Amino acid sequence: MYRIISGRWKSKRISAPKNFDVRPTTDFAKEALFSIIENRFHMDAEFISVLDLFAGIGSVTLEFASRGCQHVTSVEMNAKHAAFISATAAQLEMALQVNVQRADVYEYLKKNRNHQQYDLVMADPPFDTEEKKYNELIALVLNNKFLKPNGIFILEHQSRNKLTHSNLMDTRKYGNVSFSFFKPNEEQSEIVID
Repeated sequence: MYRIISGRWKSKRISAPKNFDVRPTTDFAKEALFSIIENRFHMDAEFISVLDLFAGIGSVTLEFASRGCQHVTSVEMNAKHAAFISATAAQLEMALQVNVQRADVYEYLKKNRNHQQYDLVMADPPFDTEEKKYNELIALVLNNKFLKPNGIFILEHQSRNKLTHSNLMDTRKYGNVSFSFFKPNEEQSEIVID
């Protein structure tokens, strides 16, 4: 279960079926994350487009939609989880704001070369993700032009994983969870990882 923190559905509790194996971002970490997005990066949810990778049961997706974001694309491989996001978005009258794509995130990022660009890309891969998969994910997002020139890529990971990258601007730690913030490539040449 998680809670929508702000916006139209502030304090709304979302409960997934008990048999779902999920780890939604904690309310504490999510509150801190959205504070950083709004105050440090001056992004108002109403005026940005968001790509939510490894969307789980939609904690981040629905938070953005509640705050007025009109364009949230959620990518989630698990069919039940993707259906849950769609059903919850419809129930909360967010269906026009939320576009759910059931896909493997890495394959989605490789195949969608003629895609829209986003102001913000958020990724919350499984906590047992290996370092080389983190590096692949960062490369796919940054090198394949998913970010607008002033966009930001936020990667959620275990705090014990110390990420290094030339585009890394900052990492914020909230207990076992950290958020790493990456800027877009300055030269957005197309590099594809197969």
